[in-house]
Amino acid sequence: MPENRTRVRRDVGRYVNDELRDRYFAAADVLYAMGAPIRSETDVETSFGTTHVYRYGPADPAAGSRTPIVLIHGAGYSSAMWHPNTPGLSLDRPVYALDTPGDANRSIHREPMWQPERAAQWMDEALGALGLDRVHLVGSSYGGWLVLNQAHRRPGRLASVTALDPGGLEKVGLRFFAWVFVSLFASFAPGPLRLRFATWLDQPVLASPEMRKWVQLGARAYRIRRPAPLPLSEDELRSIRTPLYVIMGKHSLLVHPKRQLVRVPRLVPGARAEIVTATGHGPQIDHPDVVNARMLAFMDDTDTLDRTAV
Repeated sequence: MPENRTRVRRDVGRYVNDELRDRYFAAADVLYAMGAPIRSETDVETSFGTTHVYRYGPADPAAGSRTPIVLIHGAGYSSAMWHPNTPGLSLDRPVYALDTPGDANRSIHREPMWQPERAAQWMDEALGALGLDRVHLVGSSYGGWLVLNQAHRRPGRLASVTALDPGGLEKVGLRFFAWVFVSLFASFAPGPLRLRFATWLDQPVLASPEMRKWVQLGARAYRIRRPAPLPLSEDELRSIRTPLYVIMGKHSLLVHPKRQLVRVPRLVPGARAEIVTATGHGPQIDHPDVVNARMLAFMDDTDTLDRTAV
């Protein structure tokens, strides 16, 4: 009789094998230990799979009652990317970091969700399962596309949206994919040369042995099964009424920062857009204290306006 084999779906992300997955998880756990203490981990069910969630929280009970922050990581990896930011953010408010199904993390991906409406449905279901009816949503890179898409399609739970060097504003160009490829290649270079690459490429991952190991293992361990997202149209951006803050790196290769500095406030009523100098695609990694402070100030302003409107 023919051997019974489990069919591998081509539209759902997967790990190559258990050994690489476990090594990748161990590398991620090193990064989590460098961030704020994790108060709890939980798994919530959605129509697209199980979403793994990390919760961080302030020791001050008064701060614990404030509108929480929800973090959405970039493509390919996990919430471990937020380890430079969780200490500062979780002093001020409760913080939830969601592992997006379809990327290399502890979520379990069962159904494709790269389509804009499905992506928005996933996030709405995950927030609902966590009992979160009002959140400050923050996304980086591909996570930036997810949060912009959420503000357009399902904004009901959103107090504000912060997009960090986001996808969703422009078509992803060849220059960005080239930067990703060269950065991965440079991660295997000898130490002194690697640090030169880190400066030349504006790639903070290359300067951190812990992040470099995590990225290398993630690229080996996991196979993503989704196309690059299309940017939101101008009409879709114009539909956004959620308070929006876009932060871009001066040397970003994903967006044209000067162009978006003018374009975003023109299309989205009341939106803020800023450029952080001395960084590229990872402003929150290169300058966590600066970016944290700007995000928290924006959230405070939004909360103040909400209270005034009541």
